[in-house]
Amino acid sequence: MERFILSLALLASLTACRDDPPTNYPTAITIDESTLPLGPGDKLNLVVFYGSKTISATYVLDSQGAISVQYIGTVKAGGRTASTVRQEIQERLGDGYLQNPLVQLDVVELNSLTLSVSGMVGKTGNIRFKPGLTITDAIALSGGFTPLARKNMVKVTRVTQGAPQTYKLPVERIQEGERPNFPMLPGDDVFVPERPW
Repeated sequence: MERFILSLALLASLTACRDDPPTNYPTAITIDESTLPLGPGDKLNLVVFYGSKTISATYVLDSQGAISVQYIGTVKAGGRTASTVRQEIQERLGDGYLQNPLVQLDVVELNSLTLSVSGMVGKTGNIRFKPGLTITDAIALSGGFTPLARKNMVKVTRVTQGAPQTYKLPVERIQEGERPNFPMLPGDDVFVPERPW
């Protein structure tokens, strides 16, 4: 009888230990890529139309966040949006170099934006951000959970309007389709704690 009561107590404590945080986290985020700041390693495609001619080139921002554009030389792009860089290129090309140029600048790859993953995952460190990335993607890109991971109490810290906010996410339940997925943003800090049992 004593063994039976002990087994019930153990079962109750294990059940109580099953993490079940509330679903009070963002489930949808619309990201306008044109508002994201550029940085070293980002890849851009530039097309300039002037008269009946066209110039096109692909650039990768150097370690200083700059590119070198034909006719005008160095353009500082790091920390700025693609639309402001496009506007500067158009103004500088039209200032005595080309007549009425039209400039199109597209972001091909955002390599400078990252988020970090640490704790009980296969590989800790930074992973590259891309629009549409979710918490389940971030865990998968980090080698998945280790056997000691507390899968339903994953913490994501995000700085919003200068203040950090932490979300507790039931990632295992998200993977099983029981909860909605969590969209990631650049700069997010993901921590997978160790389970206590």
